[in-house]
Amino acid sequence: MAATTMDVVSYKKPLEFSISKTAIPKAQANEVLIKVTCCGVCGTDEHIHHGDFGPLVYPLVPGHEVVGVIAEVGRDVIEFAKGDRVVGDPIVQCGKCFFCRRGQFTLCESLGGHGVSLPGGFSEYVTYDARKVYKIHNISDEEAALVEPTACAIHGMDRLGPSVGIEALVLGAGPSGLVIAQLLKLNGASRVVVAANKGTKTQVARSLDAADEYVELDRENPQPQWDTLKADNPYGFDVVVEATGSASVAELAINYVRRGGTLLLYSVYDSKALVSYSPSKIFTDEIKIIGTFAQAHCFARAVAYLDSGKIRVKGLVTDVFKLSEYQKALDKMRSRDAGKIAIKP
Repeated sequence: MAATTMDVVSYKKPLEFSISKTAIPKAQANEVLIKVTCCGVCGTDEHIHHGDFGPLVYPLVPGHEVVGVIAEVGRDVIEFAKGDRVVGDPIVQCGKCFFCRRGQFTLCESLGGHGVSLPGGFSEYVTYDARKVYKIHNISDEEAALVEPTACAIHGMDRLGPSVGIEALVLGAGPSGLVIAQLLKLNGASRVVVAANKGTKTQVARSLDAADEYVELDRENPQPQWDTLKADNPYGFDVVVEATGSASVAELAINYVRRGGTLLLYSVYDSKALVSYSPSKIFTDEIKIIGTFAQAHCFARAVAYLDSGKIRVKGLVTDVFKLSEYQKALDKMRSRDAGKIAIKP
């Protein structure tokens, strides 16, 4: 007899979750039911855990980096079949607010998505609108967990619009930082430098050939490396990408932006965090500061980059946990040596 219930991670409120049983959902006419084989855990999930992201809709099943196999198709769905390997684009826009009508979908006034306002992938099954699902072919489930972060990186590149021949500095060697470093290399940068704390992440960065140069920062006293980076690059960089999520690093980053250059803030920060920049410096040096949030309509390109092997993510997933080990996954993500974390229901 086929199972009718499934296990999910369910939050009643911030910090309070359990592994609970719920009914397996049915695919509506325009939906597909995905049997989740892998779901990535990212920094956003840590913010969701603390309720510092949203608006969140409780009870909440988190998980927005969904990889799986089609288990059921709705009656109006013709482009997918049972057994197809897929990834799901979690973002849902209203399509009718002031910003959506201007084509600025990441600014949607009712922006929501799976793992935030709709059930997410830290579950055994999840339904998706078929329009938000993409087939994958040449990558493993763990690698496919990087499709959503790659889509976000592509949106960051769209916002950045880098010129050919630029020099770029990427601060942080987490999965997102290493993907955007590769995108910069593929899209015209003449030189890409990654600066990050010495350890597992910089080792993975080298194995992926993510950059042209690497600066490994001492965790206890990084100032000598920061000073050397400045001395070796007296004119700074055309583009500096802050991908650590640290407000203190975001504040430091502007000191490495070349006159006429751009600082891209590419991470999820504490909503209460503040930075202090000299408006005189921004004015006289004609510096641009750009924010980038989530993505919209970038999944097709992300799948193409990963399925073709042009963006390399093998080895970025360093730890895999069961659904029942969700707390361990959160704890591991906070550790210094963690790369990408994944849940396999």
